[in-house]
Amino acid sequence: MHRRDTDNVVLELPSTAMSLPAWRAAIAESVVTLDIREEGDRPFRGHLLRSVVDDVGLFQLVTTPHTVRRTSALITADDARFYKMSLQLSGRAILEQDGRRAVLNPGDLAVYDTHRPYTLHLPELSQSMVMIIPQELVELIPEELSAVTAIRFPGDHGFGRMINPFFVELGRNLDQLSGTYATRLVRSALDLMVTMLSQALHERQGHAGSPALALGRQIREYILRNLSDETMTPASIAAAHFISLRHLYTIFSEEGATVSAWIRTRRLKLIRRDLADPVYADRPVSWVAGRWGLQDPAHFSRLFRAEFGESPSAYRRAQLAQAVEAAS
Repeated sequence: MHRRDTDNVVLELPSTAMSLPAWRAAIAESVVTLDIREEGDRPFRGHLLRSVVDDVGLFQLVTTPHTVRRTSALITADDARFYKMSLQLSGRAILEQDGRRAVLNPGDLAVYDTHRPYTLHLPELSQSMVMIIPQELVELIPEELSAVTAIRFPGDHGFGRMINPFFVELGRNLDQLSGTYATRLVRSALDLMVTMLSQALHERQGHAGSPALALGRQIREYILRNLSDETMTPASIAAAHFISLRHLYTIFSEEGATVSAWIRTRRLKLIRRDLADPVYADRPVSWVAGRWGLQDPAHFSRLFRAEFGESPSAYRRAQLAQAVEAAS
């Protein structure tokens, strides 16, 4: 058993810790294929705890020194697209992506994109918490987020002093992340991460950002704030930002979606999220849909089935039953 006391935390690798071949297979099955190599003369050993909540994977990792590479050769067009948020709990990590290098100490975190090459070097026995987030759950376009990958968000000052402690406790209590309210905790974590990234983007775009990207993000943030307004239309959105309707359509066409489709998709995802939330279990499906701007029950039901392949009532029953089973 290996031990190291870092930041008042004693790390332990149990006898059941995996060898390097088993670790490679476990990571490839859970996330994406990676080139993982041990460092130094110590054989690699790794211990893994995993939880999946609302399509978000959460991992607590304790590992001996090693290097992880996601190379261009390992990335294919068919790969699922994820963002990773890596939080150091003990030890040190060095993340490189998009021409940037972040050195993470305990309490620090950084975000990276699995669909672009990166390197993560862990030179010592370390413990980390990693969130694996499907790209579609993050309301930032990849071109924007690429400006803030491999940036250190420190836990001891700035915005990180408020946000990082939440992630630290989440990572250290992963084995307790179950039951009907696990989904709400993970959603809170995701919201905090997006808030942190948005704030970093605002700072960077204020200095040397693209005006077109900044306007696009401003418009999307406006839409997200007003999703509950059933009267919101492309015309009202364009007017609120003093641009022509054609300009608005151009902004969204560059992202491969129409304005109306983008709004509809966000509304349906939020409704699906709330249908699985035990807080709203006693509310009618129509009430949940209405709070996100879809007031016509029949129209909403057709949209939901077309998007997710089942009726909203069937989805809700299945999700709430799973939550009860997980808590028992």
